[in-house]
Amino acid sequence: MAAKTIKVTQTGSPIRRPTDQRATLIGLGLNKLHRTRELQDTPAVRGMIAKVQHMVKVED
Repeated sequence: MAAKTIKVTQTGSPIRRPTDQRATLIGLGLNKLHRTRELQDTPAVRGMIAKVQHMVKVED
């Protein structure tokens, strides 16, 4: 069975955001606006998305 994936797109800028939120975006593989990554749907990734939910868009 293949692992479920989710699409994460950066919609907000990390300018004037705390350092840990910038690091979370980089950890998700996002560092420029409108960049999209397809990631495995794991609790760790979901936690990272929850931390920067105001700067990303998630599609199942």
